[in-house]
Amino acid sequence: MIPCLIEEGVDILNPVQVSAAGMDTKELKREFGKDITFWGGGVDTQRILPYGKPQEVRDEVKRRIEDLAPGGGFVFAAVHNVQSDVPAENFMAMWETLQEYGLYR
Repeated sequence: MIPCLIEEGVDILNPVQVSAAGMDTKELKREFGKDITFWGGGVDTQRILPYGKPQEVRDEVKRRIEDLAPGGGFVFAAVHNVQSDVPAENFMAMWETLQEYGLYR
């Protein structure tokens, strides 16, 4: 479906549902990254952010940045809204990892 969206002039995809079956963000970027910007997909909000340990959150955020950011065309955001069940430690792990790895140079 993404090629059809690109062909019709869509230039930003939101959300990027990283927990969807068969989703590979590295492959997504490789295949479509030159034609579309990915807005979201920075951290899974269904399992990792609310229920993971802070190190799991850090690992997830770093991996998504490494997969989606090279060459530009990535706006970091959680997959969906961050809910009230997210522990403060996990939110801060997301934020701190974004600050460390999410800068374009």
